[in-house]
Amino acid sequence: MFRGRDVVADGVLTRDELRSSAWRRLFHGVYADARLPESFGLRVRGARLLAPSCAVFCGRTAAYLHGVTGVVDADSPVELVVPTSSRAAAAAGLVVRRAAIEPSDLTQSGPFRFTTGLRTAVDIARVEPLLDAVPALDALVAARVVGLVPLAGAAAGLHGVRGAHRCRRAVSLVDPRAESPQESRLRVVLALAGLPAVPQHVVRDADGFVARVDLAFPELRIAIEYDGAWHGAPAQLRRDRRRLNRLVAAGWTVLHVTAADLQRPEGLLAQLRSLVVAAERRRIGG
Repeated sequence: MFRGRDVVADGVLTRDELRSSAWRRLFHGVYADARLPESFGLRVRGARLLAPSCAVFCGRTAAYLHGVTGVVDADSPVELVVPTSSRAAAAAGLVVRRAAIEPSDLTQSGPFRFTTGLRTAVDIARVEPLLDAVPALDALVAARVVGLVPLAGAAAGLHGVRGAHRCRRAVSLVDPRAESPQESRLRVVLALAGLPAVPQHVVRDADGFVARVDLAFPELRIAIEYDGAWHGAPAQLRRDRRRLNRLVAAGWTVLHVTAADLQRPEGLLAQLRSLVVAAERRRIGG
C-alpha cells in the first residue's frame, strides 16, 4: 500500500504504470496491490496514509477498530474527525467531520488513533438516524466497548450541541441482548410505535425449555421472529418448523418479520396490534 506521489517521486512507478491493473486505487492518490482482498480494513489502512496527522478515526470506523466489525461492510465510508481549524477535505469513500477532540477521547492501537468507546458511541448516537444508531450502540455495549451506565451519563450531560436530543433518545433505546442489527431495528420500530417488546425471551412449558424468541410480549404469549435469508436453508427450515410447532403447542402466537416488512412497517404494526388486541381479549375472557 502506498501513496502514488511517493512512488512517482522515487522513480519506482510512472503515472501511467499507476493505472495498471496491478494496483487498486483506494482513495485519490492512495493505492494497494490488487491481489490484496478488498475489505473495509484495507481501506482504513489506506485512509491512514491519506489523512493529516491531526486526524482521528471516529464513528463506525472507530467501532471497527475497537473490534466491533459487524457495524461496517466493505462499502462503508471511512470516518475521520479533525480539529475545526483543519482544512482536510472529504473524498469518495471518506467522511471527514470537524469537532473538538480532547486527549481523554482518544485511544491508539498500533499506528491507528481513534476515539474511545464512549466517544465513539456518543458520536454515532448524535449523527445517525435512530434505526441505524441503536443497532450500532447495541453492538458496542454487548461487546463491552462501552458501558450502558457511562453512555447514559454522557448522553444526559450533552447540552447545547447538535444531536444531543437524538443521542439521548438513541441511548434510551439500547438493549445489548439483541443478536443482530435487524433484530435491533425491529425492536426500535416497535418501541417507537408504542409496542415495546422483550428481546431474547426464553419460552418454557411444563416440560422445560421450548425456545428463545427474538422479541416477545410474554404476558400475551406473542413472539416476534426476524427471518433472515439463512432461514430458507432446508435443514434450518425443518428446525424452524419443529420449533414453531412447540411454540404453538405452548399457546404462543408467532409473527414472522422479513426485511421487506421493515422497509414498510405500517402493515407489520397493524398486524401486530391486531394480535395484541386478540390476545388481550383472550386473557380477560372477552
